[in-house]
Amino acid sequence: MAEKAKQIIPIGGGGFYRDPENLELEKYVIRQSGAAAARVCFVPTASGEPDHYVASFYTTFLKLGCKPSVLTFFKRTPDLRSFVLNQDVIYVGGGNTKSLLALWRDWGVIEILREAWQSGIVLTGVSAGAICWFEQGLTDSFSDGLRPLDCLGFIPGSCCPHFDGEAQRRPSYHKLLSAGEIAAGVAIEDWTGVHFVGSEIHKVITSKRGARAYSMRAVHGSVQEVPLAAEFLE
Repeated sequence: MAEKAKQIIPIGGGGFYRDPENLELEKYVIRQSGAAAARVCFVPTASGEPDHYVASFYTTFLKLGCKPSVLTFFKRTPDLRSFVLNQDVIYVGGGNTKSLLALWRDWGVIEILREAWQSGIVLTGVSAGAICWFEQGLTDSFSDGLRPLDCLGFIPGSCCPHFDGEAQRRPSYHKLLSAGEIAAGVAIEDWTGVHFVGSEIHKVITSKRGARAYSMRAVHGSVQEVPLAAEFLE
């Protein structure tokens, strides 16, 4: 049997909760799993597992013909390794990335997620669920402004979500890149995903016409922002 590819699909913003009628990114992620009725696990740790977010997830992924489940850390938590490795897709929700990572470290789930990725389970997520996979992310976890945050390091470099959706994202990312305070990486607009196979970008996809992602780096203190070709999903 051929070895499955290691896939991560970070999504800059939007998603099933914000618009349950625009599900092209979710459908794309499901297709990459290769499963007829994909087992999709939602991980809403970063937002504290609110009932309305979980309900929206179940409604959406049942409609898409999946077998949905939720990994919880605030109620009774299952055997993590068997639960996680019995999935086709792991979908991480938005919220406070710093708190998300702290809980994951304390529960010992990070190495299990790495094992899931290496075994071919598709990892994805929106906002906090996008940046968590990178070496660094631009986070709003702190009340005093956007900051760089060390993350899991499955994907090299940094990530900035909501690049077109929040006014301070672009200038903050530029400033941190120019100062050498955050590594080169990708900026992702809302309703846009970047499909990584291993550590390389395979494709950029979007469910909003004109939305895209960018390759970002600083050269001699000047930021280079290079648009990446995006495929519109319809």
